Amino acid sequence: MEISEDILFQSIKEIIIQSREKVFRIANSTLLLTYWQIGQLIIENEQKGKERAEYGKFILKNLSKKLTLEFGKGFDYTNLSNMRKFYTAFPIVDALRQQLSWTHYRLLIKLDNSDKMNYYINESIQNNWNYRDLKRQINSLAYERVLEHKKTSTETIQSVLKDPYIFEFLGLKPSEKISEKEIETGIIDHIQKFLLEFGKGFAFVARQQHISTDTSDFYIDLVFYNYILKCFVIIDLKTGELSHQDIGQIDMYVRMYDDLKRGEGDNPTIGILLCSEKDETIVKYSVLNDQNNLFASKYLLYLPKEEELKQIIDQDRIRFELDQQDKNSEL
Repeated sequence: MEISEDILFQSIKEIIIQSREKVFRIANSTLLLTYWQIGQLIIENEQKGKERAEYGKFILKNLSKKLTLEFGKGFDYTNLSNMRKFYTAFPIVDALRQQLSWTHYRLLIKLDNSDKMNYYINESIQNNWNYRDLKRQINSLAYERVLEHKKTSTETIQSVLKDPYIFEFLGLKPSEKISEKEIETGIIDHIQKFLLEFGKGFAFVARQQHISTDTSDFYIDLVFYNYILKCFVIIDLKTGELSHQDIGQIDMYVRMYDDLKRGEGDNPTIGILLCSEKDETIVKYSVLNDQNNLFASKYLLYLPKEEELKQIIDQDRIRFELDQQDKNSEL
């Protein structure tokens, strides 16, 4: 049976793509193993030296000159130092994740603890982060911004959500007065980057979704579905200070969504208030503090300096942990 030219083209295209992907995987695996083995040899040689630090520096400089003359770029002092760190950070070769490239690992070996490193490794693989994605997540302290790191294999909403969120990619100036509609439009225009920042497992469902009851009509800003948690996640955007009315509204939206939209097999709907200013007193003495499906997270329209961001995160974490302790003591 004769096939059309378009089908023939697509079939050949698929073969070429698969072939290139296979070649890349093999090349990447070989490169990682090569750099790991070089790092191993450097470390083992250093351990035989009497004055380890000076000896190691001297050896690496000489090695870089000789290897560069022999093989060209890729073996300068900095890269040999990275190979050394690579082996130190991953002393078991079978622990290397072949889905990640050498550029990923060059970022990972700079991290200061194994929990953080494992978080970024797993997130990079699960979310298919490239080098730039991983670099942004590390620079924006994504690990530190996650509400609660899971202690088991089971995902929870606390292990998915962050506080604060950073939306510098929207291109909006925080110094100017910005409407909720402008932020909403910016999110839709940059939906891929928003999903990357928002967390894993989210799929976009609707913007300004119409919910109708017997007496009224309502419009929910943004609706997502999280296929890991198996539930709808509705978002209400606020540009001003958080109020009790805002909290009452998101609580009502969640109850309505559960009643009118939630399907069989879906877990209870989660509601998130994304606000530019969050009054912790209002949060503490509202329904947000009583329920596990309502959250308020602050968003920033710029990427702060690291020290400023750390301070914001530390303040939020202390409050979150105290709230969790209060909830547990009441049980």
